[in-house]
Amino acid sequence: MNDEQLLRYSRHILLPEIDIAGQAAICAARVLVVGAGGLGSPAALYLASAGVGTLVLADGDEVDLTNLQRQILHTQASVRQPKVVSGERALRALNPEIEIVALHARLEGAALDQEVAKADVVLDCCDNFATRHAVNRACVRFRKPLVSGAAIRFDGQISVFDLRRDGAPCYHCLFPEGESLEELRCAVTGVFAPLTGIVGATQAAEALKLLAGCGEALVGRLLLLDALAMRWREVRYPRDPSCSVCQVTAT
Repeated sequence: MNDEQLLRYSRHILLPEIDIAGQAAICAARVLVVGAGGLGSPAALYLASAGVGTLVLADGDEVDLTNLQRQILHTQASVRQPKVVSGERALRALNPEIEIVALHARLEGAALDQEVAKADVVLDCCDNFATRHAVNRACVRFRKPLVSGAAIRFDGQISVFDLRRDGAPCYHCLFPEGESLEELRCAVTGVFAPLTGIVGATQAAEALKLLAGCGEALVGRLLLLDALAMRWREVRYPRDPSCSVCQVTAT
């Protein structure tokens, strides 16, 4: 790192758990953020401010007026622009020394595989089960750590799936694809604006810990937040021995 970087990231470097080596690892990392909305906004802002070397922002949507209540990457002037264009502009203004890759597309198939394969950590900041499961399958296939978050109404959840660790579960172990889970959307049910900030910032924290190699990741643990009561709860879960994603891939 040069002198300017040492100064910019000095408050991280002062932390013995991160130090110069951990910050250097953050600066050399490539992180994929899937979704530039309520969760992706705070997550990307903190990852950029922390100096992640290459930040890939993937989202196929455009900014809508209703997004501005919580999606803090975007401004009134961004309405009707692609979210990744608006997001890239905000992230470059925050930290011009990092590389931003803006992908205006819903990642799937070979394109998803390509981006996951290149990433050091993947953040699932999307809002639908189909994309979540596709991202999980790609992360399992390429053994990439996945930081997953969700927020709806006043309820949030965060967990980390890292199959580099023996016996670690994947997203499918916790939420099997095909089960009759109700998919709630903000456009119909609403969402408490600061909740997305809390969950997205926590996702960024977990990603940075993974990159710096410090602390204990939320592997095998699901954090649940009731923001109305401001109460956290932790649920532990194991790998599903009959999981059709991580067990099949492992064999």
